[in-house]
Amino acid sequence: MEIGKYIDHTNLKMDAKEEDIAKLCREAIEYGFETVCVHPYYVPLAKDLLKDTNIGVCTVVGFPLGMNTPKVKSYEAIEATENGADEIDMVINVGALKDKDYDYVKSEIEEVRDQIDGKTLKVIIETSLLTKEEIIKMTEICNETFVNFIKTNTGFGSRGVTVDDVKLINKHKNDILEIKASGGIKTFKQMNELIEAGATRIGTSHSVDIVTNMNCEQKCDHCKEEK
Repeated sequence: MEIGKYIDHTNLKMDAKEEDIAKLCREAIEYGFETVCVHPYYVPLAKDLLKDTNIGVCTVVGFPLGMNTPKVKSYEAIEATENGADEIDMVINVGALKDKDYDYVKSEIEEVRDQIDGKTLKVIIETSLLTKEEIIKMTEICNETFVNFIKTNTGFGSRGVTVDDVKLINKHKNDILEIKASGGIKTFKQMNELIEAGATRIGTSHSVDIVTNMNCEQKCDHCKEEK
């Protein structure tokens, strides 16, 4: 498994400084991560630092609450892509979902999707706040809107992603839709379990710890099995 290609190496801290983003990009280059995920403010910097690499720049829209209007989210996405973002992670309006205003949720996704010139769109549904039925409904909406990924969590909710979240989405998604698991992923074991459950991308700020401790974790698990 080429583990780095699964990872969106993430720094979405409120107090992230330029030197932190520069470090994030250096680490992405060193370990071969798929993208760096940064706030929109840092997209131009990340794009410049990664200009001679194959590493993408991912950013967030409507983050972390998702309660912006569709026009605001659309503008955020347009500006981000103009500044060099390759991938957009957009938070849905969870309140609208819970009000069963499915047409609204679907239309805001489509509005952002149609403004980003074919760039990768990941729809963040925040599974920590949803019932199983709501997770299934959002998976169906993501199927219908032909987005690239459904993403589980912002990392700012009441809990992180679970294997059950990913399994539930995987059961109801179509063959096109991919799953980005995110929120509270700190170990290779967690990451591997989520990939086995159906995730094809992992969002984490613990990327370096995961890849550097991977062999140790695998060896420890093997030793436990032998005992």
